[in-house]
Amino acid sequence: MKLFHRLAIIIALCLMAVPSLALPAVAQVGPGIDVLPITGVPGDAVTVTGSNFTAGAKVDIYFGTIWRAEATVTTGSSFIAVIDVPNTYRGIHTIRAEESATIYAETTFTVQSGLTVSPEEGQVGDTVTVVGRGYGQNETGIQLFFGSQRVLENATISADADGQWDRSFAVPPSVSGSHIINTQPSVVPRHAIFTVGPGIRLNPTSGSPGQMITVTGGGFVGGERHIEILFDGDELETGIEAGNRGQWEESFEVPEMPAGQYTVTAEGHQTKDVPSLTFQIVPGIEISPGGGHVGVNVTATGRGFAASSNVTVIYEEDEVATTFTNEQGSFEVIFPVPASRRGPRQVTAEDGQDNKTADPAIFTMESDPPDTPELYSPIDGRRLGFTRKVRPTFEWEEVFDLSGVYYSLQISTSANVTANREFADPILTIENLTGNYTLGQDDALPHGTYYWIVQAVDGAENKSGWSDPESFRAGRLPLWAFIVIIVFAVLGAGGAGYYFSVKRRMYN
Repeated sequence: MKLFHRLAIIIALCLMAVPSLALPAVAQVGPGIDVLPITGVPGDAVTVTGSNFTAGAKVDIYFGTIWRAEATVTTGSSFIAVIDVPNTYRGIHTIRAEESATIYAETTFTVQSGLTVSPEEGQVGDTVTVVGRGYGQNETGIQLFFGSQRVLENATISADADGQWDRSFAVPPSVSGSHIINTQPSVVPRHAIFTVGPGIRLNPTSGSPGQMITVTGGGFVGGERHIEILFDGDELETGIEAGNRGQWEESFEVPEMPAGQYTVTAEGHQTKDVPSLTFQIVPGIEISPGGGHVGVNVTATGRGFAASSNVTVIYEEDEVATTFTNEQGSFEVIFPVPASRRGPRQVTAEDGQDNKTADPAIFTMESDPPDTPELYSPIDGRRLGFTRKVRPTFEWEEVFDLSGVYYSLQISTSANVTANREFADPILTIENLTGNYTLGQDDALPHGTYYWIVQAVDGAENKSGWSDPESFRAGRLPLWAFIVIIVFAVLGAGGAGYYFSVKRRMYN
């Protein structure tokens, strides 16, 4: 029994020793962090999980040297925080959770390149902006592609010190659907997607009936046929065929319709629901002929005015004609061109609904000057009158001009002329003469030598050169000399009579 008891004690002690042999030695474990995901693009959200920190402590989390968040450690000595990856360059970066200078943990995170595009959908020709992040520090030679098409053909892109760049461009011709935006030579792990929808563009977006408008389509099915343009719901152009990238271009003439807004769209057998655009019909005016002389009859044709409305045609500032538009807002009227200055003159129109022509028609008034008149009378060097003031009649050659002619007359006591051949110091200038002219009583000329010239001016204010000066003399004697002569003649006659009377008496 004693031996059995001893064996039982030994067995019990061995059994008690087994658990102690199975337990490892207890070691002190320090703080640690994990991040998910372990790679990403600037702007991504990253979850940071920490363990073995001091319960209740505040932990600062850094991405490299950039502070991102503060977390509070739970009673279980752990924390969870979500941070955003800052704008930084491609490569391996450190994420650090710091409770104090001696209590911290670190791990690594790999920054990759990524693209975003704004907006993310639209039509061919729309302007979009692509932002690249996570590229190499100061990386150069970046090429941007929309699908297989390189945009910015003659330029490359450079990233800044944080590996970021942005660039805007117009969406190139593309079929409808999603298109990848990427870069080369490095293809980024996270590209951008832009969705192209069918659409049209108008150039211009307003005009007058008869004007040619260009419609550009994009985002249609590649090679699609039987595309048609609809103006205010009516077929305007048909049989249009798209290119391989779903693009097409066609021009049409604005139909004859009254002023207002009208919808323009396009559709094909495969491409439907193309967003419509608004086209504004505005008044327009044309004239024929586009140039000539004063008094010529001009035909003015207007379109795009209010329907069945009165309309006034204006030449410069003169109302030259009134009429009414038809049901399509069109009219035609003839008017004679009034006297106006040479060169381009504006012709506009306005209806009773305050619709006005935005772009005037231009009538070019002729600029050919009339011939220089030849002087007839007084004949050069002739003396007129005796002692009294004279009122000569000036006569010259009548010249012809389609715009009509009037004349200017100058009289001077000197033959000196300016560079323009007019008198330097005229004593009389008389304008707007229609023909030969006789001086009035108030302008009668006293004794002296005078010079005169004439110029022709037409209804377009084109001026001929001045004629060469010719002279005439007014009176043979000044009045005072004539009086002296009369006095001396009277005195002489009286003296002679007295002499002969005395002599007769002497002989008798």
